[in-house]
Amino acid sequence: DAGESGNRHDRIRALIEMGESGDPRVVTPLVACCRDRDADVRRHATEALSKLRSGRAVSVLLERLGDRREQLATRQRAAAALAQLRTYSAVAGLKERLADTDEDEMIRTYVSEVMGRAGIR
Repeated sequence: DAGESGNRHDRIRALIEMGESGDPRVVTPLVACCRDRDADVRRHATEALSKLRSGRAVSVLLERLGDRREQLATRQRAAAALAQLRTYSAVAGLKERLADTDEDEMIRTYVSEVMGRAGIR
């Protein structure tokens, strides 16, 4: 349906603009979009949250990182955002992914890399 794809395009453009806005008021709607049924909407919302660096996003970023059905790019963006935030719960969640031997090896390697770049041991 053309209307739906146009709406999707508009939503994604809005998510990108919210991420670039620097406005902390957009964190709440972005968190909600991280739970959208559309995988691309979730990816763009995660990307936008990573740019805003808000501690209020930690729990939803941990959800995206921990969801093994999520797109690899979204999971990686969530991991990078968590490493940038460096809150106790963000670091604990990253360490949990790293220690999970059932986790996808690409995710574990990426988590290790972003933790290293952020100086997290």
